[in-house]
Amino acid sequence: MLWDEKLVEENAKTKNPLGEGRVITYTQALQEALVLKLKQDSRVFLLGQGVDDPGGMFGVTRGLKEMFGAKRVFDTPVSEEGMTGICTGAAMTGMRPVYFHNRPDFLLLAFNQLVNHASKIHYMDAGKTSVPLVIWSAIGRGWGSGPQHSQAIQGLLLSVPGLKIVMPSTPYDAKGLLLGAIEDNNPVIIIEHRWLMKQQGVVPEGIYTIPFGKGVYRRRGEHLTIVGTSQTLQLALAAIDQLKAEEGITADVIDLRTVKPLDEAIIFESLAKTGKLLVVDTGWAMGGVCAEVGCLVAEKAFHLLKAPIRRIGLPDAPSPAGYTLEQFYYPTDVTIAQTIKEMVRGK
Repeated sequence: MLWDEKLVEENAKTKNPLGEGRVITYTQALQEALVLKLKQDSRVFLLGQGVDDPGGMFGVTRGLKEMFGAKRVFDTPVSEEGMTGICTGAAMTGMRPVYFHNRPDFLLLAFNQLVNHASKIHYMDAGKTSVPLVIWSAIGRGWGSGPQHSQAIQGLLLSVPGLKIVMPSTPYDAKGLLLGAIEDNNPVIIIEHRWLMKQQGVVPEGIYTIPFGKGVYRRRGEHLTIVGTSQTLQLALAAIDQLKAEEGITADVIDLRTVKPLDEAIIFESLAKTGKLLVVDTGWAMGGVCAEVGCLVAEKAFHLLKAPIRRIGLPDAPSPAGYTLEQFYYPTDVTIAQTIKEMVRGK
């Protein structure tokens, strides 16, 4: 087995605090999704810088070259635009490429292919041609990765018609959304977070998919609505759990899972009860997911609001490389908890 069989066996023998079922890590869930699709569909192939290295793209693609061969799992040259063009062409002819970028900043070199070609071809020929292309990348931070490798660029892609953007926060969703992305007939951008890779969760065996544009409640509460994705949502969950235990503050915590398409209905449903909205995101607060969700509510659900919308994202500055500066730059469960208390109790 490519993943940790011992972990699965140990969790089967003991009471599982995460719920009923098999427990594996986030990385193992992603790897399992790839194995299932590579076995099921001969049109699927994986490529990217380092997918066949011993480390295997944070462990996600480790051992897959040996299992499926170099024609279906292979390394690529440092030529992001050229390789994305090749992937777009392959997808147009019926293949289903999954192109791995170990850092989101490398995607910037592929914007010409993504924005000008892959996202538009289906519209330009009246739907005759589909582009079933998956672009996968992982945000990295916390080890001095600096302004380039640390950045989260989902906000830059949010306004591009024809692209879908996926941002999971749990192993279950990571597997189901990746499987759904590979099956989708449109270009899909998946943005993972490196800090989630060791997280454990209940993940069913076999193939299942999670519909895009369908959020889910992670907590139910009364005082406010928290909306977000990925690792920042996990911080928000830690903050609200602590506040519930200490001060009795509760919240609806909504995991969007995909930011394009966006689940408007679940946000409005929660706001009708709480009247207060906090949006959290791994990217910059200005012009990104925080801004889009806030604008959406101001446009369509202003009558539900009892207080100003608050947002927590990255400040309008490049990511620092030093550990000390990172502690001031990134949101934490403590800073999120402070914002929640201000919204509920007042300053």
